[in-house]
Amino acid sequence: MGNLSYTRLMANAIFAYKNKKTGIIADLVFGPRGKDAVFNSEGSSQVINQLYAYWNITKSIKLTFGNFNTFLGYEVISPSENFNYSTSYMFSYGPFSHTGLKADFSISEKWSAIFAIMNPTDYTENNPFDTYIIGGQLSYNRNTYLNIRYGNEGKPQEVHPTFQIDLTSWQNLTPTFYLGINATYLTNKLEDNEKSSGFYGVALYPQYKASDKLFIGLRAEYFSVYNKGLINIIGLDTKGDGDVIATTLTGNYTVGNLTLKPELRLDITSENSFFDTNNEASKNLFSFVLGTVYKF
Repeated sequence: MGNLSYTRLMANAIFAYKNKKTGIIADLVFGPRGKDAVFNSEGSSQVINQLYAYWNITKSIKLTFGNFNTFLGYEVISPSENFNYSTSYMFSYGPFSHTGLKADFSISEKWSAIFAIMNPTDYTENNPFDTYIIGGQLSYNRNTYLNIRYGNEGKPQEVHPTFQIDLTSWQNLTPTFYLGINATYLTNKLEDNEKSSGFYGVALYPQYKASDKLFIGLRAEYFSVYNKGLINIIGLDTKGDGDVIATTLTGNYTVGNLTLKPELRLDITSENSFFDTNNEASKNLFSFVLGTVYKF
């Protein structure tokens, strides 16, 4: 899985052509943050975030063909579509994108579903393992989504299938207070004689509307790795377990098409995971970033 660095820059350009039933989307990214999101691409293809065509077969069925961003999770690649400028651990360790066929079904006014057959996660240019994964989503009221993905993400002789289940929901509780939630669980098995490994986490996203231009939001996340589910991410103990509590306070101040995002973030891990100003190992990391987003 890739890690989106929240201090890096990104430019995003989206081109679209559509008619009544069909269309095509080309979504290009430039800069280190964008390239981190398409890390399995090479050369000129590393600027392609999404490239897909779609067909509205009926009012209730839509098919999407090509490379599209994942439908799992709360956050997205483009910082213009996220409230926080930095990204959560759950989002950063994915998935990011898929290549394959996705079918959207509108079941009723409140219920909808997705079914997809895709290459291994984030392999958007080719399928080096000759395996496929399936994905699904059941949504209610356009604000609650239960997502899954299942399949072999590597060489069949070396890894067993990965399973991930993810819940995303949000609600405007009052005219000035919004609350979002994301919870995820991923498990896989590397070899027959090894225990399953993976990660899980949960994050709350309360946001307050202070004025028409100023919003203040908090992301409170707990993220845990077990049995070396992710290495070189946070410090792990001798059993391969580790966890982190990440608290992120972000302001969004909008002036026309420009949004300023001052952000304070504190990460506290169970094991030494960072280095302080004296280059000594530490369990804590405090950071500040002034993000700027211009959208038109």
